[in-house]
Amino acid sequence: MIKLIDKYVIKQFVQTIIFGLITFTLIFVIIDMMENLDDFIDENVRSGIILQYYIVFIPEILRLMLPVSVLLASLFVTGKLSTQNELTAIKAAGVSLYRYMIPFIATSFIISLGAVYFGGFIVPKANKHKIFIERQYLNRNFVALGTDIYFQDSKTRIVSIGSFNTNTNQANRISIQEFNERDFTKMIRRIDAQRMSYDSASHEWILIEGAKRKFNDTKENLEFFSALPIKNLNFSPKDILKKQTKNEEMTLSELNKFASDQLKAGNDPTRILIDYHARFAYGFACVITVLFGLPLSANKRKGGIALQFGINLLVTFIYLFFMNISQAFGKNGVLNPFVTAWMANFIFLGTALIVISRTQK
Repeated sequence: MIKLIDKYVIKQFVQTIIFGLITFTLIFVIIDMMENLDDFIDENVRSGIILQYYIVFIPEILRLMLPVSVLLASLFVTGKLSTQNELTAIKAAGVSLYRYMIPFIATSFIISLGAVYFGGFIVPKANKHKIFIERQYLNRNFVALGTDIYFQDSKTRIVSIGSFNTNTNQANRISIQEFNERDFTKMIRRIDAQRMSYDSASHEWILIEGAKRKFNDTKENLEFFSALPIKNLNFSPKDILKKQTKNEEMTLSELNKFASDQLKAGNDPTRILIDYHARFAYGFACVITVLFGLPLSANKRKGGIALQFGINLLVTFIYLFFMNISQAFGKNGVLNPFVTAWMANFIFLGTALIVISRTQK
């Protein structure tokens, strides 16, 4: 009998999650379409491009709305069983609240695992195409790929590139600045060149038509060159474009590698690591919302399902708000990246367990 109840609960739970996702996605798309309609008309964007835009936007919407849909489903199914006295009959059959929660928790855990993969690998690829459409057709305020590139290549080296041709692997208007290891305010060397090309055979950059300057406390040495090979640069042509890629366009593996590369170059990878760990933490928000929602909806209350849903929805948005606040502190260097990303989960998980322990079994 218990297995039959589990199958019934899981079926209702999953069906309601799917219904919630479809509903929230439609609402989200309609609202976004109304906001962007003027931009589409002003830029004469074809209907086919608009359709592509919203197709690749849907994965991000699903990622954002999944915890809310899981919460809605757990509340709706439990509230319905409670209202129709089915939950009372289940308890009378000797099924405790803990046992009743198992199919919800197990299902939400499996969904969370899928959400981590979906948000870590599928969504970034869709976001990449979405951002491309925004750059190409909507003229949003993004820096064009391959232009105005500026980054720190090591602890003492800064590189700026005016433009980069991805077909020829050639950069234009290059400036490489070296600083003193003990005093980063003192420049010790600077190289400026008209062009820079990459030799794939020797894996080194060659500066073309430029000037090399060396600085000390008393004078400046200047040398002009027609070609100058440099072997100690820590980037390749692929890395140049990666440095312009937004975090939301990167998969989990790409984010992890990017953080490692930034650390090797002497840069602070904190923001990248927070985004990396937050992908996992947000995926498991589904479990947190279920643990919060089920105990409160398991018993009949005045106001019915609507009031219960309102209370739990408020708690969910407080949880998401707290997650964003903790990430803001972490990005300022106050907290460890892992702690920053998971803090909201740990706190609300502890609170949910307290609520469960005080709920009538």
